Amino acid sequence: MQLEMAADELRSVLNRLRRAQGQIAGIIKMIEDGRDCEDVITQLAAVSRALDRAGFAIIATGLQHCMAEGEQSPADREEMRARLEKLFLSLA
Repeated sequence: MQLEMAADELRSVLNRLRRAQGQIAGIIKMIEDGRDCEDVITQLAAVSRALDRAGFAIIATGLQHCMAEGEQSPADREEMRARLEKLFLSLA
């Protein structure tokens, strides 16, 4: 399954991932500086949610493309559904 996203969808996912990347750098700095455990965990939870949202956006795009491809055989559609379900559950 190849990742095909519209420019605005791709930009949104990349922005989420870049934000998460910045948050991770901040978390590393917090740990190095000996910051409070509760603050570190709060930031870890935030970056986890950002990564999940990026993943869900990618999966939703895959579902949208899968549904739009009406010329697939039932077996191909079922295989794609199973693959997308597995990806979705990997984020749950």
